[in-house]
Amino acid sequence: MLKTNPQNTTKQINTYTISARGKLIQEPITSFIDKNFGSVPIEKIESVFGFVEQSSLYGGRAFYVPQLSNENVLELNSMGIGLRIPFTNHFANEEEYQNNKKLLSNYHHPLNSIICTNDNLASWIKRDFPDYDIEASVIKNFSNIEQIDEALEIYNTLVLPMSANDDDKLLNSIVDKSRIRLFANAGCAYTCPAKICYKSFSKFNKKGQGEMKCSQIIKERQMKGLIDFDIEKLANMGFHKFKLLRGRAGNQTGY
Repeated sequence: MLKTNPQNTTKQINTYTISARGKLIQEPITSFIDKNFGSVPIEKIESVFGFVEQSSLYGGRAFYVPQLSNENVLELNSMGIGLRIPFTNHFANEEEYQNNKKLLSNYHHPLNSIICTNDNLASWIKRDFPDYDIEASVIKNFSNIEQIDEALEIYNTLVLPMSANDDDKLLNSIVDKSRIRLFANAGCAYTCPAKICYKSFSKFNKKGQGEMKCSQIIKERQMKGLIDFDIEKLANMGFHKFKLLRGRAGNQTGY
């Protein structure tokens, strides 16, 4: 049975943000977590990321239907678990931002956060909705310490690309590791040569139509499945925030 997060703890533990990908909106959130992330202790689940109400600001994946209901979000918050809204579209203007302020207001809560790719969008949200943590999306593809330090001027936390887990020199050069999120497991983006799908999804989510592009052969991508990283090694380096993808049948979760 799921239990609420402890309110006070002095021991630093690894925490995970988990994906709501594949969740049907009518499915209870506790059932989804038990089924897909049952090996992860509930006190280590920091947040759940996924689509809520319809928005043109989603990115990373094509939006078809919501995954998390308002009831799901309230239940998560009651357990001390946050919602992360993936407003990771490459493209955003101020008029579009104004059109999404009602959605942002609906989930404005100290436990919740917004994931952004567009720096202007991140700054607008940070200005008007200070209770949100603003996280830089993996789509920004940070590859050096200069980019990371510059982004930390805007964002509360950053997600590094999956390949960064193999770059000990880069990881060791980061001073404030508490503001960095690494992947616990890796999917197709780990070895992707171009990542052209991200802008493709961004354009699709504006109008609900468009060409989906991928730089990898689909059959080869599917056969690789998920790859688990050495969490103990990364934790010993000082990293304790992780992003955990949902494994398909037969795959590991990375925990």
